[in-house]
Amino acid sequence: MLHRNTVDFHGKPLTIETGRLAKQAGGAALVTLGETVVLVTVTAASSVKEGFDFVPLSVDYMEKSYAAGRIPGGYFKREGRATEVEILNSRIMDRPIRPLFPKGWRHETQVVAMVLSADQENDPAIPAMIGASAALMFSDIPFLGPIVGLRIARKDGRFLVNPTNTERKGADLDIVCAIGPDGLTMVEGEAQFVSEQVLVEALVFAEKAAQPLMELQRTMAKEVGKPKRIIPEIVVDEALEAKVREVAWTPMCEALAIHDKLQRRDAVDAVFTLAAEALAEEFPDRGQEIASAVEKLQSERVREQILTEGRRIDGRTLTEVRPITCEVGVLPRTHGSALFQRGETQVLVTLTLGTAIDEQRIELLTGEYFRSFMLHYNFPPFSVGEVKRMAGPSRRDIGHGNLAERGVAKVLPPKDDAFQYTIRLVSEVLESNGSSSMATVCGSSMALMDAGVPTTAHVGGVAMGLIKEGDRVAVLTDILGDEDHLGDMDFKVVGTTEGITSVQMDIKCQGLTEAIFTQALEQARQGRLHIIEKMKEAIAAPRADYSRHTPRIYTFTINPDRIRDLIGPGGRNIRGVQSESGSTVTVDDDGLVTIAAINGDQAERAIQMVRELTDDAEVGRTYMGEVVKVVDFGAFVRILPGIEGLVHISELSDRRVRQVEDVVREGDEILVKCIGIDAKTGKIRLSRREAMADSEKAAENREVTFED
Repeated sequence: MLHRNTVDFHGKPLTIETGRLAKQAGGAALVTLGETVVLVTVTAASSVKEGFDFVPLSVDYMEKSYAAGRIPGGYFKREGRATEVEILNSRIMDRPIRPLFPKGWRHETQVVAMVLSADQENDPAIPAMIGASAALMFSDIPFLGPIVGLRIARKDGRFLVNPTNTERKGADLDIVCAIGPDGLTMVEGEAQFVSEQVLVEALVFAEKAAQPLMELQRTMAKEVGKPKRIIPEIVVDEALEAKVREVAWTPMCEALAIHDKLQRRDAVDAVFTLAAEALAEEFPDRGQEIASAVEKLQSERVREQILTEGRRIDGRTLTEVRPITCEVGVLPRTHGSALFQRGETQVLVTLTLGTAIDEQRIELLTGEYFRSFMLHYNFPPFSVGEVKRMAGPSRRDIGHGNLAERGVAKVLPPKDDAFQYTIRLVSEVLESNGSSSMATVCGSSMALMDAGVPTTAHVGGVAMGLIKEGDRVAVLTDILGDEDHLGDMDFKVVGTTEGITSVQMDIKCQGLTEAIFTQALEQARQGRLHIIEKMKEAIAAPRADYSRHTPRIYTFTINPDRIRDLIGPGGRNIRGVQSESGSTVTVDDDGLVTIAAINGDQAERAIQMVRELTDDAEVGRTYMGEVVKVVDFGAFVRILPGIEGLVHISELSDRRVRQVEDVVREGDEILVKCIGIDAKTGKIRLSRREAMADSEKAAENREVTFED
């Protein structure tokens, strides 16, 4: 049965519908915001997925070209593999709902969001997040929601809820938040050097703004929701846990006192093995329960040590940043490079500068654009001492790269006549023990300066963590991988000394207050300033010049009517210029020619060839031209590609000429001078007589100079 409810959500109608579409799915919600419509379905397997100790959840967000009235580009004319936007939106749907499945839920679960209509103003990611929550609430799948996704922007000092794409332009803060039953669960977004206080105010504002949709989902779930499946109660075997503690507690404490990551990991693994072997006879076929009990001890020790002693796994205090070393110019042939090491996390960032033809063409529901700045993050398995199959970039790789890219982009120079380059940064994570995305930010900032890109400031990043047990709270600066895994928050903050440029936060606990956010952001600011000072010791400002391997870019303008002459039939002319000069040549519709060359000689030759193909005739200028046609009254001479003029018979010689063929014939190359261009018709008058006279005069001047 169809159920549809509409609410005025901060000045815009938002509709949630169920019961009409996708009725065989476990749950479905059709969410409409403006003319953007997203269908979200959720389905769970009927049986438990054996061998899993976590929620087997997959989330897929898909954009359909028909939603915006378009046919996909490319040969196949159908949607293919997920785009970067689809992957990023899948992540922001997944992260807030994953912690809200009850412990013990082991049924394979799939969430699918399909954008059916896109008005190109309202972001489909927001109704997709709301739809995922609503579909779960309506389904038979146990879910501790609801959640509400919403976008918060700040423009002219005022917060906006779910602004349109037009309204977002000029905003100094633009974040996507997810609000759960107990408050904020996720934040993702960017800013234009805003203060920590502004971000805190935005987060508090988001929590209040989400409440109407929280109530709507609860109300609809009571009306149309299916009975929830019963999850077998998890029975804790206190006797088993007591035995595990007796066997494993002391060696676990000793293992966690080791500061080196790999040695600590081996020691912790040995504790798991010790417990399994010691208790195998007394508790046969209970290996998974024993392992879970050991992991609980590990979590308990790490968290309690932080809360009671203020001491972390690697011996640092709560606010201490790991030791940092920085290098730039580490690779000889790249345009820029930097090596950033923080503790046991190490990234190598390289920078390549290209031309307009290196821009990435992006097709979105909102239209097509060209991307001139790219940051790619790679996390190979050897960085954490593992062996895994090497495939393409994972969702995590794309998410981390996007976070770093948004943070670094704020300090880049505008692409204009003064800076014409396309920029590609690549971060190779060589070692990882937490915060590799933030190390990527730091390495990228240094690589940009090493390459001579005129950035406005250094950008640094730091990941904050949290341990919370009741009223006891510890905020951690620069978290390790284990502190992320065993902690309650991963809050990445990117910015300069002037303010925040991007953020990403995931929360796994309840009851985070404004005071905790404020403390975390202040510690992040102090940590960021410390990191940036270390980066400045390696390189304080952009280099004065680019690497000798960097292509030099030259621009000038030609007559737009001559673009066809530069390109030539099938691109023959422009390819010839590039082949002969060794340069890269592009031309815009307005006649702007861009030439990129490794050295000045290549550029000079390319410029000369382009000029020869595109220059217009100029009165008073002398040309070596080809006679293309002879008539009774003169000869037509081609002086430039596509440009011809007439040499009247009276202008062929300083003597009387009876027949044109007595002086010139078709195919002859002759020196001519442009003596006039008709303003109305554009016809060009040429003179061989004046060209010869000028040439003789120049020769006489040279002889006089020589004799002197």
